[in-house]
Amino acid sequence: MDDTNDDGPQIYLVTPPEADSTLPDRVAAVLDATAIACVRLSLSTRDEGRIVQAADGLREVCHARDVPLVIADHPGLVTRLGLDGVHLTDPRGIRALRKDWGDDPIVGAWAGTSRHDGMNAGEAGADYVSFGPLRGVGDEPAADADLFAWWSEMIELPVVAEGGLDVAAVEALAPVADFLAVGEEVWGDDPVGALRALLAPIL
Repeated sequence: MDDTNDDGPQIYLVTPPEADSTLPDRVAAVLDATAIACVRLSLSTRDEGRIVQAADGLREVCHARDVPLVIADHPGLVTRLGLDGVHLTDPRGIRALRKDWGDDPIVGAWAGTSRHDGMNAGEAGADYVSFGPLRGVGDEPAADADLFAWWSEMIELPVVAEGGLDVAAVEALAPVADFLAVGEEVWGDDPVGALRALLAPIL
């Protein structure tokens, strides 16, 4: 994943937290309808068998379309399943992974709303940093457009915006985010239609 936002943000598709046998077909429909830069398998289950089954189905769909597939928080499955990388919600393991893996596969890092954590992840070897959520809940802070504007001006590493995207956020972040991570916002009855509506400001 490498983007400098010269032509606006690319789309990073995150799977729904629950997977069933329809997931590969649903993801395939989105990939066939919209330009997607990367897919992240991000399930809530800890059942390795279910994760492996979902990964196997998605790998065929994604690789047939030359779209990389990364998995959330299971680096041990990347090589075993022939995936393209991992997204770490706890980025403290990045340096060790880079030592073991070299420059490949992809290693992405969640940094919440912390510039410090984002910079540490980049220094440790992350390929991208993800900030969010874009709308705070209760006392939880939100990652606002100023954070992305600062990052895009000061840091070369690609930045991902995720967590609570709406049309207004897409419009505000389009000039300053390299990727928009879209997940639960679109996984209803019509993912393709929901994604197109969400991305209306940049289509």
